[in-house]
Amino acid sequence: MESNLGKLIKALRVGKKKTLKQISEKTELSISFLSQVERGKSSITLESLKKISEALEVSPSYFFADEPTQSKTLLRRGSHEPERSHLAPFVYEDLSGDLANPSMEPILVTLQPHDEKGTPFVHKGQEFVYVLEGVLTLLLGDEEYDLYPGDSIHMESSTPHNWFNRTSERVRFLCVNSMHKA
Repeated sequence: MESNLGKLIKALRVGKKKTLKQISEKTELSISFLSQVERGKSSITLESLKKISEALEVSPSYFFADEPTQSKTLLRRGSHEPERSHLAPFVYEDLSGDLANPSMEPILVTLQPHDEKGTPFVHKGQEFVYVLEGVLTLLLGDEEYDLYPGDSIHMESSTPHNWFNRTSERVRFLCVNSMHKA
């Protein structure tokens, strides 16, 4: 998955006529790291992917769309497919349709056991998280919360935050981000 992700990032960056230096300045990620990601030589965290997505002015789900479609999907049925990869620390599944100018982005996130990487990050808009399975540890500002199935939180995305799975079981949660345009 990482090499395809890297190719997509590079293709989008080049298509938008952005240099690695410009993306590095906007994301505070090093040029060498960005280059390694684009060449499939380094894995990427959800935190870094969100930063890159913002710098390239796309939703993170852009990089996970199976195939672009022209339909305006309003109903989405569950995939009933097995877990995509046990190698990635997270699986990020876009649940939105192809509505023009969406005001929110619903995603299903699966965190693998013992995923404790990353530092807090910020982005535009608001975020709503609803835990479906497992125990999600949410770092929000200086506070840490353990969220259990059925727990939810609605927050300003400008507050530094990150998610962790500190258990030996996978965690699945619904995350809905507002799509505030700058």
